[in-house]
Amino acid sequence: MYPRSRWRPRRRRSASLAAGLAVAALVLSAPLAGPAAAAPSDQPGGTSGVLDSAALDRLQQRAADVQTGLQQRQAEVVTAQRELADAQTKVQAAQDVLAGTESVLAQRQEVVARYAVAAYRDGGTFTPMSVLLRGGDPGDALTAMGYLDSVDRHTAGVLAQAEQQRQAALADQRAAQAALDRAKARADDVQQQVDDLEAQARAATDELDRALGVVDSQLAQLQREQVDVNGQTAANWKGYLGQLAAAGVTPPPAAALRNPESSLPAGLVPVAASRGGAQAGAAQMPRRPSSLLVLPAETLTAVSKAMDQLGLPYAPGTAGPGSWACGSLVQSAYAAAGIQLPGDQAALYSVTTPVATADVLPGDLVFLGSDESGLGHVGIALDPQTMLAADARAGAVVVRRLPGDQVIGIGRPSLGRRSPVDAPEPTGGALRVECGNTVYPPSYDGARQWGRYPNGLIPPKAMCPLGEGGHKLRCDAAAAWKAMAAAFARAFGSSMCITDSYRTYASQVTLYGQKPTLAAVPGTSNHGWGLAVDLCGGIERYGTAQYKWMVANAGRFGWLHPTWADPGNGREEPWHWEYAGT
Repeated sequence: MYPRSRWRPRRRRSASLAAGLAVAALVLSAPLAGPAAAAPSDQPGGTSGVLDSAALDRLQQRAADVQTGLQQRQAEVVTAQRELADAQTKVQAAQDVLAGTESVLAQRQEVVARYAVAAYRDGGTFTPMSVLLRGGDPGDALTAMGYLDSVDRHTAGVLAQAEQQRQAALADQRAAQAALDRAKARADDVQQQVDDLEAQARAATDELDRALGVVDSQLAQLQREQVDVNGQTAANWKGYLGQLAAAGVTPPPAAALRNPESSLPAGLVPVAASRGGAQAGAAQMPRRPSSLLVLPAETLTAVSKAMDQLGLPYAPGTAGPGSWACGSLVQSAYAAAGIQLPGDQAALYSVTTPVATADVLPGDLVFLGSDESGLGHVGIALDPQTMLAADARAGAVVVRRLPGDQVIGIGRPSLGRRSPVDAPEPTGGALRVECGNTVYPPSYDGARQWGRYPNGLIPPKAMCPLGEGGHKLRCDAAAAWKAMAAAFARAFGSSMCITDSYRTYASQVTLYGQKPTLAAVPGTSNHGWGLAVDLCGGIERYGTAQYKWMVANAGRFGWLHPTWADPGNGREEPWHWEYAGT
């Protein structure tokens, strides 16, 4: 027989933020001692959430109201400017027609004048007097005189017709000018309304900037606490390894722990499973006051490798050494222990042998998701409450809380692979989630917002520099851009050229004021979320080698060219690229 003791979760503390960040004791209160981790911050890395701020909420509502007003006026601005352009075109056309009729009238008047000169000049064309004086047959005289009357009537008709056409053209010109005056008045009225809204937007921006200064300092404190949590967790792990060594435990290979009910290394006993029997892949050393958890050597190596990556940036499509995606971090950690695994979250779920959620142990893979979005994240468990992961929303490798309501599976790599199964997929039109954040397709035209930060009013501490000028982005987007830029440099031998990145709300207001029909309404631009860049150096032209490279490779790093900016889709912007791993 073996003890029925289990490794149990410690009680969750809830109180102040400081209490939530307190470091747990290495030895658990449950009978089985194990490598408990420090409690992580609610905002891992300080970039995935926003602090509670009533002032920020109020001012954000003001900014939203202004944004709504500008959106409502946007169509009016476009319509008014189109009507103004149409009216100007019609006035010009009417003026051209009028000029043409006046020219025709002048030409016909000149012809009539020449006829008159010829008709009444001696030696000229027949006149009634010349016909009578010449005598001749009376019938011929009458015919000639009738002809002359006809010519005179025709001449008068030609002039009257030309004058009538000129008067009609003049009336059209007056009507077109009146329409132009009305269009100008309407355009001026709409522009005045837009100017008023822009003024409100600038006022809201000033107030928001002051509120964000307070939020930014709080965010900096959270980030410092997260760094402490990461460091304390790593120290706790080293302490656990020290306990094993002090107890004289030589970590057994994974194969030695796969059938604990029949055989285990000397001095070790099984760990009870939640459904009865023994857990495969773990053992314990009985001692007082609590037993010591014994994990396979491969698991200890893998977790230690993952601990060494804490604080490095998250970037999709990367596999170290400078940045990680969630799947590649797991793959690399276990590869260091000699266990070969796939490098993406779906494939890891597909082949990793599952264990009951209640039996989670350090080193197990935690698969997060929901019925709607399917599988959305993978990390490495540290205890029943915490996990280590390359987290997209945090933009870094962090220790974070393990959200029990999102766990859709636990896998234990030390047990070998299972026959592949399908990973849960999104349903009902839901978007895919990768490493903890939504992935938007190129055709998606909604806002790629994150956390609850206002667009264009993101605290500076939540952004990361790109190392190019003063450009900065959300931290995971920045890490992804750097990884992409490094690959670009290897391909072309030159740095990636960038002209624009994060846009503050104030700069969006200014740009909108300059180009209201072209610029996005302030508060809606993806530049304002820190998730878009404008590039140069050849990328700004369709068909170049640099642009083709981006089309072929940007997706590996979470970047895409939105379909609205593709050729023939109305707004052709080859230079504009957006981070989709959000």
